[in-house]
Amino acid sequence: MPKVCIIRAPGTNCDAETKLSVEHFKVKAEIVHVKKLIEREKKLADYDALIIPGGFSFGDRVRAGAILGSILRERFYRELEIFNEQGKPILGICNGFQVLIEAKLIKNAALLPNKSSRFECRWVYLKKASDKSFFLKDMPTLIRLPIAHGEGRFFAEERKIKELEEKKQVSFYYARENGEKAGMLYPYNPNGSLNDIAGLINEKGNILALMPHPERAFFSYTCINYHREKNKKYGHGYYIFRNLVNEIS
Repeated sequence: MPKVCIIRAPGTNCDAETKLSVEHFKVKAEIVHVKKLIEREKKLADYDALIIPGGFSFGDRVRAGAILGSILRERFYRELEIFNEQGKPILGICNGFQVLIEAKLIKNAALLPNKSSRFECRWVYLKKASDKSFFLKDMPTLIRLPIAHGEGRFFAEERKIKELEEKKQVSFYYARENGEKAGMLYPYNPNGSLNDIAGLINEKGNILALMPHPERAFFSYTCINYHREKNKKYGHGYYIFRNLVNEIS
């Protein structure tokens, strides 16, 4: 049976919901504290997929995701590099996106404090921007997921953004309810991300990093529009976990 590693650190708070989402598809998901990886009680090589969930790892001291990202980069970079070379899925959600940047698995980009200078907790529309990754397979063009972060403003040099778009590495844009891009308009773009970028995939397509939380929109009853769509069992976060599990099954 395939096994998924969900890394936990002090301050992580979305690991249980993420585990529930993965195990809904009858595969094994294990929450692994980063200390167990450091002490070699657990090894990344023993897993078929890796998820870095949301929360505030190590209290977001220094900056969001910096400490956990530094640990992964300095102690496990070669193991993560092999994991990536093998094409195994890696999913970074919110704080996980921040960690992937700090660990240099997502390069030449940054996530800055929200332009509103406050913690943003709201539901957003996302426009799917690529079909390059299995993570994005057979899902609606326009989806709705919740965000909850204080440092989610995507920043990169203009030439890098152009390159990401040309290579179809932007996974989602913040959008309006009619499916158009947010156009940098608040609150559709909740944090001021350049060019409305809400998520990225790597060139190979096996790494997905996104700020919104798919695990919080897995079942329809946790979604903002549940009372209008009671006949639906799943929310839009379902697709991302389904596609991850399909890839390793």
